Amino acid sequence: MTDTTVSLAPDRTEGDPALAPAAPGRRFRIAAVGGQNLSLIGALVVVLALFGSLNDNYLSWSNMQVIGEAATLVGLLAVVQTVVIICGALDISVGSQAGLASVVSAMAFTSTGSSAVVGIAVALGVGVFAGVVNGVIIVYGRVNPTIATLAGLAAYKGIAQLVSDGRAQGYVLNDSVFVFLGRGKIAGLPVMIWILAVVALAVHVLLTYTDIGRNLYAIGGNDTAARLAGISINKYLIAAYSLCGVVAAVAGVLLTARTGSGQPVSGSEGLELKAITAAALGGCALKGGKGGIGGTLLAVALLGALENGLTVQGINTFWQNVAQGALLVIAVVIQQRRNKERRIGLPT
Repeated sequence: MTDTTVSLAPDRTEGDPALAPAAPGRRFRIAAVGGQNLSLIGALVVVLALFGSLNDNYLSWSNMQVIGEAATLVGLLAVVQTVVIICGALDISVGSQAGLASVVSAMAFTSTGSSAVVGIAVALGVGVFAGVVNGVIIVYGRVNPTIATLAGLAAYKGIAQLVSDGRAQGYVLNDSVFVFLGRGKIAGLPVMIWILAVVALAVHVLLTYTDIGRNLYAIGGNDTAARLAGISINKYLIAAYSLCGVVAAVAGVLLTARTGSGQPVSGSEGLELKAITAAALGGCALKGGKGGIGGTLLAVALLGALENGLTVQGINTFWQNVAQGALLVIAVVIQQRRNKERRIGLPT
């Protein structure tokens, strides 16, 4: 059965000359990096060079750490969004899940006599529950993932506002655990960046080197063939959404640690769009079956560098939203052209 399921995974290099094996004697294999990733690296270099020339402090080590910390929450959500998109689905509710986890972690922390362990554990539990609910609604309620998680976006946000009365809750900066998570450093790098690196590496290994990952690609590539091969699609989808919930809860805990209190909306609103944009820019096919963590992280870095550069230059934050929306459209257009999709309303 293992051999059969592996063979169903789509060829992630098919149809892309940049990803084809290098010719004999060629010293540099583009396939080792990927054409999509090379484009992102080039765009990132351009952004860094542009804003670096406009502001001497932009390329400073301290500002690079600021960019990394700011991009951590988006990065965590983008990593698990990549998993869900590879399955051929979508999770629009991850930002609201992070906000709910943030509030719950702070409230549990204060109500249990300042126990960070309890606060974090309760937040993770809420994340698992929210993810399972999303998966069950999609699988057994037969609801389109976009509609189901759009409902979750509103519902989890509403629950966070109800339990917190719409205000920031608790104060956690008197606890060493939360201070370490939000402001600590290991080997000169913020702890938040290390957490993102660990999560990203774990998911990369899962997708690349395990039968679970190959089956996820198979589900997104051709769910009918995957089902006929004996892959339990329902279990995989629920597990993918559960993973989304857990990592969204981690992002919520880091949001609490970074801001010092539980935030029902502030800091988490809009994260879902940024996560989807990063996954799409990173090469995830929104129809499923294609994508990877490396490209997603490069896209997260690009978005973080662009957002920070616009902020440093004093450009209105509304323009950041415009740029983000434009990048998402551009990413989808590039995907459609690469897949040779016909234009709407025209014959094939």
